[in-house]
Amino acid sequence: MPTKRLSVVVTRRLPEAVETRLSELFNVTLREDDAPMTRAQLAAAMADCDVLVPTITDNIDAGLIAQAGEGLKLIANYGAGVDHIDVETARRRGILVSNTPGVMTDDTADMVMGLMLAVMRRMQEGLRVMQAGEWDGWAPTAFLGTRLGGKRLGILGMGRIGQAVAKRANAFGMQIHYHNRRRLRPETEDALEATYWESIDQMVARMDVISVNCPHTPSTFHLLNARRLKLMKPSAVIVNTSRGEVIDESALTRMIKAKELAGAGLDVYQHGIRGNPELVNLPNVAMTPHMGSSTLEGRLEMGEKVLLNIKTFADGHRPPDQVLPSML
Repeated sequence: MPTKRLSVVVTRRLPEAVETRLSELFNVTLREDDAPMTRAQLAAAMADCDVLVPTITDNIDAGLIAQAGEGLKLIANYGAGVDHIDVETARRRGILVSNTPGVMTDDTADMVMGLMLAVMRRMQEGLRVMQAGEWDGWAPTAFLGTRLGGKRLGILGMGRIGQAVAKRANAFGMQIHYHNRRRLRPETEDALEATYWESIDQMVARMDVISVNCPHTPSTFHLLNARRLKLMKPSAVIVNTSRGEVIDESALTRMIKAKELAGAGLDVYQHGIRGNPELVNLPNVAMTPHMGSSTLEGRLEMGEKVLLNIKTFADGHRPPDQVLPSML
């Protein structure tokens, strides 16, 4: 007798190849449009399915998990970050949580360098002038930025993405510094030519560029708060492709407007999709709509990991990318 196929609900539209494979393997409910599910829709889905495939736009908190049906045994997140899922409450309810780590490492690191270049070489200003038809011709003193080579880059969070950023920045001739919960092994530090700082305050005060690459946890909320931002040099630039909550966005806005910081490249925002409106038109701020992992290759690889996690679970084993509260 054939094994009963798992009931899987996907909360957003995924690449067609991923949706097709899910449909072949499971009893899957796909989205007709790409609007985020409402809280009521999420609750209804979690009451009936065996596996939920959410994304960062779905806040799977304790209240929703409490409404989950007895059949829900796996939340297979489509994405690496899981700060939108109450992993501890899920564990207590006997619901496993998995994610898709390592897939977006190179894509996000590329984005860091892109934003760094955009701000330091004033690319967004040049684009605006060209798009408005206002360019009057080349001039020796026009759009003077600063080169990356020789600058000190401070990386907050030296995991997979942080190390990928270090490798790229090294190729640009930047000097690599970092702060991390745990110091890297000496051989890894040597390979990256990276200098470790135990004190965040001491590091940020000396850097020309800060790249935020740590996850959002209670301990990293406003890690770059107003006091710490004040320690930075007025010529320094901040790039954030991790989570908006790590930076006090209001303080950052005030300091950039007051010329106490040279600029920022932001792909994530403290209040979801709404960056501080005062940042939008500042010439020295490059803002992108959470595009760090937005490559076709990356999205397909994320889908492959989701499929593997669900298939492994369906076969009676723990998903290879299971997330435990102790890991957060």
